[in-house]
Amino acid sequence: MESFARKNDSAVSPCLWVGTGLGMVLILSLNLPASDELRQSEPVMVSPSGTVLTLKGAVLTFACLDCMGTLTHPPYEVWRDPHGADDGEKTRKRKLVMHSPSSSQDMGDHQFAVICSEKQAKVFSLPSQTCLYVHNITETSFLLRADVVTLCNSVCLACFCANGHIMTLSLPSLRPLLDINYLPVTDMRIARTFCFTNEGQALYLSSPTEIQRLTYSQEMCDNLQDMLGDLFTPVETPEAQNRGFLKGLFGGSGQAFDREELFGEATAGKASRSLAQHIPGPGGIEGVRGAAGGVIGDLTRARIALDERGQKLGELDEKTASMMASAEAFSKHAHEVMLKYKDKKWYQF
Repeated sequence: MESFARKNDSAVSPCLWVGTGLGMVLILSLNLPASDELRQSEPVMVSPSGTVLTLKGAVLTFACLDCMGTLTHPPYEVWRDPHGADDGEKTRKRKLVMHSPSSSQDMGDHQFAVICSEKQAKVFSLPSQTCLYVHNITETSFLLRADVVTLCNSVCLACFCANGHIMTLSLPSLRPLLDINYLPVTDMRIARTFCFTNEGQALYLSSPTEIQRLTYSQEMCDNLQDMLGDLFTPVETPEAQNRGFLKGLFGGSGQAFDREELFGEATAGKASRSLAQHIPGPGGIEGVRGAAGGVIGDLTRARIALDERGQKLGELDEKTASMMASAEAFSKHAHEVMLKYKDKKWYQF
């Protein structure tokens, strides 16, 4: 940020604020070349200013306020290609801003530096480096996230504690404005992704694919319904238009009609075919008896055919047994003939 690096400095200069895990704040002075030509070739000189500020706990965030308590945004330069086409309008838009809009003449002889750690917050007056306000945020727990945000045309310090509390402090007086128990940190994903934004809003990842958005501002809550967007505008389904004679005559596509509607009994005032009707059978009880008799006759014929098949299978078994007996008798006689003529010579036959 652009601030007073040392005590009794008369003008602001680019500085690098470094916070350590032991609560030490170091201010390094940056010497930048004044012209754009030298900026591309000359190096940036970094030198320690000798200023050391202390807090309790690891340092989380810094912010700089002017003498009126307005947040001073750090200057930046939009990157441009030095070998690209030189456009006058683009060059004018991308010109490096060496000083913030609130210069040293506008904000008088001092500014406020807001520093917040895991345990406490402090406000220092620059360039005298006097500690104006101190607030011990928590003693039993520690802060996971702290940001200086704008809220209702003012600036405040928003903090998220490990015990689930969301707290806001006014700047530069560090008066407590809000302390509410919102969500205990049961997942480290919440602690790593929680962040505050302007106008009383905050975001964090509730799951690997879901973003949870919340607000701690009553004004934002009242205007929430007006800010929600719609994917579509609901429109009632219009009624079907009456089909005119000329449209039906020259429309091109014919209208489908049901055959029953044209030539059926529905046009004559009678019941439709889809309704159940009683149709008496032929002969009444005698017809039913005849149908039953026909079924019994079919069953009888099937049983007779089955008996005939069983009889034929029995006859086939008898023939097979007779053939086996004949084969055994033939084999016996052939063996006897062989034994009879076994020892006889050829001339004895």
